[in-house]
Amino acid sequence: MNRVLVLAVHPDDETLGCGGTLLKHKFNKDEIHWLIVTDIKKSDGFNQSAIEKRKIEINKVKKAFNFDSVTNLGLSTAKLDEYSMSSLIEKISSVINKVKPNIIYLPFKSDIHTDHKVVFNAAYSCTKTFRYPFIRKIYMMETLSETEFSLSTKDESFIPNMFVNISDFINKKIEVMKFYEGELGDHPFPRSIKNIKAIATFRGATAGCDYAESFVLIKEIK
Repeated sequence: MNRVLVLAVHPDDETLGCGGTLLKHKFNKDEIHWLIVTDIKKSDGFNQSAIEKRKIEINKVKKAFNFDSVTNLGLSTAKLDEYSMSSLIEKISSVINKVKPNIIYLPFKSDIHTDHKVVFNAAYSCTKTFRYPFIRKIYMMETLSETEFSLSTKDESFIPNMFVNISDFINKKIEVMKFYEGELGDHPFPRSIKNIKAIATFRGATAGCDYAESFVLIKEIK
């Protein structure tokens, strides 16, 4: 049995980036754990209605995936670059040490959103083998509306080298994504149902299946 941890910089990243893969992990009786880094707060200009709506969405998503644990660090969204790197590392490290995952999914290092870049750097610092020997596989995931807008250069482009067949889970992934109704839009908005299916179709064609999610494997220890 695997113990899996996904770092969602914002709620919905886990579903967009590896929702089908998480469902497949759960189907295979692996443990799946969800670390949400940011939250919306009144102090950042969000009203109580939006805050309550987000709590309801997160609870629905938690139940749909049947996560074994959910941790929300509650940091200010779109402001992670205002926190010290040492404080972010400490917060993320505490969760990793509690869960002790052998598989971890991180945002892509060059995602266009600054929050994603900051979280990757902090989280990757929490994967040193002499401090976190239980981590055996580290993946970066592809998150619509963030990953595809990174610079199209060799060092900044998302070039996947691992694919997961999610053909049996694509409908459930879309069903879960619909809980985030405020994050979805109509095509050609990047986070549309049409685009979610399109990228899964494209990655599936590479992997020889109907639908797939793709990742960059950045470390594997056997």
